[in-house]
Amino acid sequence: MSRVCSICGKGQTAGNNVSHSHRKTKRTFSANVQKVTYKQDGKVTTDYVCARCLKSDKVERV
Repeated sequence: MSRVCSICGKGQTAGNNVSHSHRKTKRTFSANVQKVTYKQDGKVTTDYVCARCLKSDKVERV
């Protein structure tokens, strides 16, 4: 299962590890997603939701 926010679609992004000598290697940044039980359209759903959506009250936790 992919760790993607079910509300806004935020997921993994790519970037670089940069060493002291400024060599670059690829890495990934994971989204801060939490497994949450919440209400959506009157139904109770358990899914992954990012921290920004939780803080901005886009979901109503159960």
